[in-house]
Order: sequence, then C-alpha cells, then structure tokens
Amino acid sequence: MSTSQIVTWTLAAVLIFWAVGAYNRLVGLRNALVRSFAPVEAQFRHRHALLMQFADALAAASPQAPQPVEALRAACMQADAACQRARSRPGTPGVTTSLRLAEEILAAARQRLPAGALDDAALLALNAELTAADNTLAFARRQFNEHVATYNQAVRQFPTWLIAGLFRFRRAGTL
Repeated sequence: MSTSQIVTWTLAAVLIFWAVGAYNRLVGLRNALVRSFAPVEAQFRHRHALLMQFADALAAASPQAPQPVEALRAACMQADAACQRARSRPGTPGVTTSLRLAEEILAAARQRLPAGALDDAALLALNAELTAADNTLAFARRQFNEHVATYNQAVRQFPTWLIAGLFRFRRAGTL
C-alpha cells in the first residue's frame, strides 16, 4: 500500500468518525430538547387545572360577568390544544409559535377578568397559586429555550451544518 493510499484511507476514516460524532451530537441535543419540554407541559397542565378552578370560582362569585369568564375558559382550552400539538413535536417552529400565541391570548383573557371579584378569600388563594404556577412555568420555559438555543447553535455551526442539512435537522422554535 502506498503512502498516498494510507493518507487517503486515514483521511476518509477521520471524516467518517467526525460525521458520526456530529450526527450523534445533533441527535443528543434534539433528544435533550424534547426531554426539556416535559416539565413545560406538566406546568401547562397544572396551570390549566388551576385556571379552570379559578374560572369556576369566579363564575360563582360574580355571576354578573359571565363573558370574561367564558373568554378565559375558551382561551384556556385553546392553550391546552396548542400544548397538546406541541407535545407531539416540541421545537417545531410553527407549533411553538402557535403555543406562544395561545399563551398571549390567555394572558389577555386573564387581564380582562373583573378585578373586584378578587375580594373572596378562595379566589385570592387561587390567584396566589396561579402566580406561583406562572413563575414555575416561566422557569421551565427558560430551560426549554436554553436547550433550543444550544440545538440551534449546533445546527448552524460549520461544518456540522453539512450533517444537519443532510439528515434534515431543522432549527427549533422557542417558547
């Protein structure tokens, strides 16, 4: 075997090992991104249950304002449906955009609730639980977004983007 053949085979082996390593890194980062969505989903579910309890208690406390309560329920259901879609494909830009928009609609519906009804002790306690759930959800979202940023950086990085393009690793969307 000549020296040029040895160099060629060595170079080919190095490239193959690099490509396998780059592919495995991208798969690992994508799996970490998917795993990091589980706490986000759990917090969405917890907050959804609290919001439904809050809506029921608010409807009982102030029956004169049914429209904002129904708007809250509808926005909550929309956010829950968006979360269900995101669970099947976390990180897909269109799905995460849909979830983010549903969250904005839910926040707007929560702001339109009557403020005078929060004099009830049960509603105040539920509101405090909702505030804590919102903070926990914000923390889980930040962790998910950090995983997305790491994954997106790896997908854009040269020469890894060659492997990413070849195996259809696409950029992920943030929450």
